[in-house]
Amino acid sequence: MTGVGHGADGRVCEDWIVAELAPGSLLVATPLLQDPNFARTVVLLCSVDPAGAMGVVLNRPVVEASVAQHLPAWGAQAREPAVMFRGGPVEPAAGIGVGVVGPDGPPLNWTAFTDALGLVDLSAEPDPARPLQSLRVFIGYAGWTADQLEGEVDEDAWFVVDGLPADVVDGEPTTLWRRVLQRQRDEKAMYAFYPERAMLN
Repeated sequence: MTGVGHGADGRVCEDWIVAELAPGSLLVATPLLQDPNFARTVVLLCSVDPAGAMGVVLNRPVVEASVAQHLPAWGAQAREPAVMFRGGPVEPAAGIGVGVVGPDGPPLNWTAFTDALGLVDLSAEPDPARPLQSLRVFIGYAGWTADQLEGEVDEDAWFVVDGLPADVVDGEPTTLWRRVLQRQRDEKAMYAFYPERAMLN
């Protein structure tokens, strides 16, 4: 898949190869995406199929909502910052757990979507024999109907890049957008320092 980017002067940059829209890939909001639900977000895709796609926003922690307070059984497996994250605008009261599999293998009540990552049933007790390496808990999620996400990518709302398991439980989520862009090996890296309010510059 190729995409077209726009430089700070408005000129179109060269086409670039982007990662496949698949579970485990990241959607990184481009500066053109001004929707307050998604501006400067990094979204982990958890499912992609002909009916649509679902993912969670990785970089919007809710500092006042600790996992230990709301889900005491899971608090010990939550990675710092061990708080809930705003996963997206769909079903904002729903809790979604995304875990990194531990050395003992996948636990019970686990739905894998990559070799290392899976959805966790937070209504169940943690599996003591196969604890997660780490866990992130999201409130709500991001969802797209059939062909909607592909259309947004074609309209340059999202960069699609390869994700890492460490991105899911990154210890400094509020800077994740910039750092994911910085590690890219093409023109996308130059957007890491794109000003938030470009019209004022």
